[in-house]
Amino acid sequence: MRFTQIPGFARLIWAKSGENSGHGLLTHLLDVAAVTDAILEMEPTSSLRWVGLRLGLPLEHTRHWLAALVGLHDFGKAIPGFQAKWQEGMQADIACGLTFPSTACTVDNHSCATVALLGPLLRKASGVQRDWVKAVVQAIGAHHGYQFLSSEINDAKPINEPAQWKQARQAIFDAYWQTLAPQGVPTLDELELPVVNWLAGLTSTVDWIASNAEWFPLGERGHDGLAAYFAHARQLAFQALDKAGWQPFQPLLNASAATETLLAQVAGKESLSARPLQTVGDRLLQQAQGPSLLLVEAPMGEGKTELAFLAHLRLQAANGHRGLYVALPTQATGNAMFKRKLTFLESFVAGRADVQLVHGAAAMNDDLLQLRDIDHSREATLSASAWFSQRRRPLLSPYGVGTIDQALLATLNVKHHFVRLWGLGNRVVVLDEVHAYDTYTSGLMVALLQWLKALGSSVVLMSATLPQARRNELLAAWGVNAAQIPALAYPRVILADDAGVRGEHFSAWLLSPIHLHGLGESVEEMADQAIELLAAGGCGAVIVNTVERAQTLYRLLRERLGRDVQLLLFHARFPADERRAHEQKVLELFGQSQNRPQQALLVATQVAEQSLDIDFDFMLSDLAPVDLLLQRAGRLHRHIRCRPQAHADARLWVAGLNPEFPDLKKTAWGFVYDPYILGRTWALLRKESVLHLPDDIERLVQWVYGDEPLPQGLEETVQNQIEIESYGEHLAQQKRQRQLAMNITLDCLAELGDAYGGKPRGNEEGDDLRNVTRLGRDTVTLVPVAATENGWKVGDTLFQPDQLLDSETARLLYNRQINVSKTALVKHFQTGQYGQLPVSFTENALLRYFHPLVLVDGCYKVGKLNVRLDEELGLVYEKREGVSPPAHPC
Repeated sequence: MRFTQIPGFARLIWAKSGENSGHGLLTHLLDVAAVTDAILEMEPTSSLRWVGLRLGLPLEHTRHWLAALVGLHDFGKAIPGFQAKWQEGMQADIACGLTFPSTACTVDNHSCATVALLGPLLRKASGVQRDWVKAVVQAIGAHHGYQFLSSEINDAKPINEPAQWKQARQAIFDAYWQTLAPQGVPTLDELELPVVNWLAGLTSTVDWIASNAEWFPLGERGHDGLAAYFAHARQLAFQALDKAGWQPFQPLLNASAATETLLAQVAGKESLSARPLQTVGDRLLQQAQGPSLLLVEAPMGEGKTELAFLAHLRLQAANGHRGLYVALPTQATGNAMFKRKLTFLESFVAGRADVQLVHGAAAMNDDLLQLRDIDHSREATLSASAWFSQRRRPLLSPYGVGTIDQALLATLNVKHHFVRLWGLGNRVVVLDEVHAYDTYTSGLMVALLQWLKALGSSVVLMSATLPQARRNELLAAWGVNAAQIPALAYPRVILADDAGVRGEHFSAWLLSPIHLHGLGESVEEMADQAIELLAAGGCGAVIVNTVERAQTLYRLLRERLGRDVQLLLFHARFPADERRAHEQKVLELFGQSQNRPQQALLVATQVAEQSLDIDFDFMLSDLAPVDLLLQRAGRLHRHIRCRPQAHADARLWVAGLNPEFPDLKKTAWGFVYDPYILGRTWALLRKESVLHLPDDIERLVQWVYGDEPLPQGLEETVQNQIEIESYGEHLAQQKRQRQLAMNITLDCLAELGDAYGGKPRGNEEGDDLRNVTRLGRDTVTLVPVAATENGWKVGDTLFQPDQLLDSETARLLYNRQINVSKTALVKHFQTGQYGQLPVSFTENALLRYFHPLVLVDGCYKVGKLNVRLDEELGLVYEKREGVSPPAHPC
């Protein structure tokens, strides 16, 4: 078939505007088919086997069928309404005899038109069943972000369209299908939702690549034969994929190796002795049959992270998994894990591989920036491609570390959610700290597990410990019922795979007994106790539940300790660059180094609670849910080292653990944590004097989160507050959050026609609509800048807010971001009360979703609130009594 054999009115229909006649629709369809074919040639055989089975195709025909189907994604551009969008292209169409009645031009959504118009032609040419074709055209037509509803599809056909348009579409389709000519006929009558969304994700991905005019020049490129054009397009496709950083699949482990040999490589060391967890876990992994779920419940320091990397090696070797994504609760824990993953990959990658850090502040991570634009001619193996780093694409990279939110968005009806699903399909996905989420986010996690299993992925779940109901819920999402779960003592590992469910208990490192002491809830009492303990030397920590409380306590301690004692403040309300510097200082002083100060004290919020390898001689903490309190306690005497005699025993003082029940409103603890869980934690721990970890973890957590009656001897008013008032609120909150999660998540078992009904379309953060992965107060991201007579300043750099920024200044501003949830501030900036965003922000890709916090003499006023950026304290909120002027810089 030749281009010159195609009727002119069909050949000139355009897909991409540009010089001369732009890029023809037929040529673009062939480009996309070529990229599809090239990408699938680089995929592991397991991916093609999985999708072929679910399409009803034999393995040998699957790749060519997919290329032929995906290429048709833009077929709906051959309608009057779309062709009228580019004046030059429209005039060329008219010159060839096509007409543009006004009624026919009212329909211009080409992607929905593909769904409405392609089915009959595809069904006739292929001989495939109607429902199969209907699902396929919906999948490829969704490439602009959303699956279409039936009502939208019904309205997507042009009205009173002249017959010649239908003839043009038929000519384009016939030429295309004759060129691709896929062999055989699919044997299935209908398709399940996971494979539909897998196909939708693949379609969007290849369209992004094939639409790059630098990689795919416009026009017919000097070819008359369509087969020759397609062959050349495949060559361009491989070149484009190489430029994008897309590499052929290569397993990291090519030969069997002993557990300790692999662990040493994982850690980047010459040798390493396996911990009991790692020995037991690897024994189970080597027995795994098919995609698997590995659930690890173990205290800190047992080597869970190394086991997760080892699990990837074993499961990838067994199942042909295409990559690894490690999902964590916060950006800070993600940054720390990214370093460890780089060490892991550098030990195993042969050739080239892409790796991405996947969260909202990844662009300012130094480790990631060093991997940009790597010159592989100098024997570098790892890089972080700029193509993969763009919005909605990072999960397409074979190796990534990021927040769990990036994966959870795959389960919501956000734009291009199926691209995330395609990226996570046939992967090993590690979900760390799975105990750290509320009922709503946990509900989203359940949906994610169901999707991952349906997409042929393996999952590693890691937690210090889980309430039994939570453990059962996660395993049920993988298809394991409660009767199948083995009864094992803590700590434990459970494996669920095609062969069933099995697990083992293992011995864990015994921490020093932790002596538990009660303390009043006031910051003054905490300061008194901290100073008394610090007088005996050593390094201590005071972990509190709110930033305001941390700032107040720091002020008190600084006044009384003077400048001779090292006193650090660490919380989330510092500008991002300062927060990273504080975190690094914390690790330097309290990490594994033996060069510790003789006397130092850290005041911190929950940011010091998770995934930081730090160690203290003594600790004070606000009352918190028992599992989180145990997490904090795990930082006591964590490393083997010489300690001051006064701190030879590990001791934990808990504010609010007095015989009197604490005031959860006055302290604000009841706004941070569930009052019912706090009440049960208080009721249990007030009777405890020594904690033996990890032996006590299971008993304490299961009691607090279970339904055992409260201990006897409580005052009636306190018992009623916990068992009646707080419990009622607890049940209502859980029910509400569980229902919200069910309402918003997409069910992987649903029929395509039903799956998206009633599911709100919402975009990711920064867009007008949002489907959230976590409940809580709304937030805004602010960038503090100093107002001067000559413009705004960030650091020593002066810039004009009404002018475009250079890249260096934009990055300086980006690195100063602060995420805040103060209601008055959020309302002020979200509703535009401050005025319009300046050009310096709106026209910059890094800053367009941020708001400048314009400080005069270090402060900004919003009604009765004074916002001040303090060098030591971070962002401080102060009430201004008796005034209510309009908001403005002060």
